[in-house]
Amino acid sequence: METPKKKTLTSAEGIAPLLARYADRRHPLEYANRYQLLAMVVLSSRTTDKSVNALAPELFRRYPSIPSLAAAQPEDLYPFVRKIPGFVKKSAWLVGIARAIGKDSAIPTTVEELTKLPGIGRKSANVIVSESGGAMTGVIVDLHVLRVAPRIGIARSATPEKVELELMRAVPQEQWRALGMSLTFLGRELCRPTDPQCPLCPAEPICRYAQKRVPVRKSKRKL
Repeated sequence: METPKKKTLTSAEGIAPLLARYADRRHPLEYANRYQLLAMVVLSSRTTDKSVNALAPELFRRYPSIPSLAAAQPEDLYPFVRKIPGFVKKSAWLVGIARAIGKDSAIPTTVEELTKLPGIGRKSANVIVSESGGAMTGVIVDLHVLRVAPRIGIARSATPEKVELELMRAVPQEQWRALGMSLTFLGRELCRPTDPQCPLCPAEPICRYAQKRVPVRKSKRKL
């Protein structure tokens, strides 16, 4: 008698419940265009999307486009963004980006070009490409994915760069966007740093952590 093939997270059967739960969710940042998306992604580093959503309307009323932002000085942005961590540095990044780009239509469309701009790493660039509907050349790896992917067993590394490569190898390219966002939402809602809600998790049947309760490597948080 043939032994049934074991389900794994990277098998079609294993990953399907995770994608079904989260793949169609929109990113929590409440942006109206690519300019707003770019600015909000930069501001969201090391803080919550909720915080950025709260300040965005006033910021964009004053600076509705790349040219208007390019004409500002970094300190002009402080009254609008001072409630988020690193607002001085982020203000300088935003003005620098605006001056480098010049106009809204010149916002880069690839990870390679986006990461040449100040304040934008691979995670941020992947989010911008993903939310803009561009072709994914990587997988979003934020702090949630960095924690959840090794915990589940779909990755075993502890740095964003290595985890991203493992995820890219684990699933077909057409699933890269869905996988990154699904792992992000899973980490936000159920797979928390402490007291993960394993019985409610769509990945629980094939999760390394849930099944074996093995220790999880401490992530080297550098995004």
